[in-house]
Amino acid sequence: MPESAHIEAATPADGPRIVALLAQAGLPTADLTPAALARFCVARDGDAIVGAVTVEHYGDNGLLRSLVVAPTQRGRSLGRALVEAVEQRARAQGLRSLVLLTQTAAEFFAALGYRVVARSAVPEALRNSSQFAGVCPSSAACMQKQLATPSDS
Repeated sequence: MPESAHIEAATPADGPRIVALLAQAGLPTADLTPAALARFCVARDGDAIVGAVTVEHYGDNGLLRSLVVAPTQRGRSLGRALVEAVEQRARAQGLRSLVLLTQTAAEFFAALGYRVVARSAVPEALRNSSQFAGVCPSSAACMQKQLATPSDS
């Protein structure tokens, strides 16, 4: 991760910049409400947002979505750092697993411990999310990672 970048919770004012970064990367934004945008983690380099990711909660499972890194920052482990940050937050919030859909980053997520699973194996609440219901195409790989929570240790 670039030494000048740091990861923190998004602020309400970050919403438009998060949407712009996602749109630049060709990722869906239509279903992101201001409340959803406020739950993002962002990577900042000075005043610039150079990465973002969020987890939507569905019971004790989460949907990791909208991982994006600015093109100028790719290849510097920023994506990995963002995923690790939301995984840590998810564990602290008691989530047992994270699920995601991806068309382009299956290899990246596999290296972080995510495994391809059938969509039918995902809890129903997740399958009813906007991501599963139509935002992401059915051709997207469905991946899951079990999280160890503090009560598991």
